[in-house]
Amino acid sequence: MKLKAIKDKNNLILEGAECFDVGLCLDCGQAFRWERAEDGTWQGIAMGKFLRLSQNGDKITLFDTTEEDFNNIWHSYFDLDRDYNAIISTYDDKSLLVACNAYPGIRILKQDEWEALCSFIISANNNIPRIKGIIGRLCEQFGNKIEGGYTFPTAQALAGLTVEDLAPIRSGFRAKYIIDAAQKVASGEVDIEQVKALPFDEAKAQLLKIKGVGEKVAQCTLLYGFGRVEAFPRDVWVNRIVAELYPDGLPECIRDTEGIAQQYLFHWRRNA
Repeated sequence: MKLKAIKDKNNLILEGAECFDVGLCLDCGQAFRWERAEDGTWQGIAMGKFLRLSQNGDKITLFDTTEEDFNNIWHSYFDLDRDYNAIISTYDDKSLLVACNAYPGIRILKQDEWEALCSFIISANNNIPRIKGIIGRLCEQFGNKIEGGYTFPTAQALAGLTVEDLAPIRSGFRAKYIIDAAQKVASGEVDIEQVKALPFDEAKAQLLKIKGVGEKVAQCTLLYGFGRVEAFPRDVWVNRIVAELYPDGLPECIRDTEGIAQQYLFHWRRNA
């Protein structure tokens, strides 16, 4: 079924969005600024905009959303141009298909590149509640106030700060890494637009120039910020999966969509 976006007063209703479970997408460890309200709706700030949305079966409601914002922001953010069913149909690995069938609604969010980079620097050796807390305080202290909360601060807004300035966000040793990343991005030493256009290994090498960015943070940034679905971030869970299921190497069927396969496997194994 082809995706339809239907205007309903101030809301936009999506029909026919396949492989799209709002809760799974927003709460599977790839983004940190979304919360589920008591009424079952989800809300958060991304790409400088506040959004509240809900799902009822195959209908997804984006509240108080214009068609312009959907076309320019949310369509890309939720990766709605990608045919996940077609991708899954190319997988012939038994374990991976079990994971896909268990959690078919996961999509890779296409987040702001700088926000993804900074967020995954914060995520290193950290847990999700604490990551969310640090990012929330970072936004409150240095972002712009909008409806629903605060935007994620730009690299330029953070580049002139000191470690002492970041003390209120309680990020610990990560403060110096946040500042180094902001300075390198704001100065153009790490050029976000250039990284977008580079071959994968060269793009990763650019990110690795930043203090506090190792292999995992670089891979996460490329996958969740730059939409490079060939990235394959490895944490403890993913390393276990690879050791147990793929000791001789990843299956050939996931070539060029390694990041998508990783997200299915990660969520499946973590919740199995």
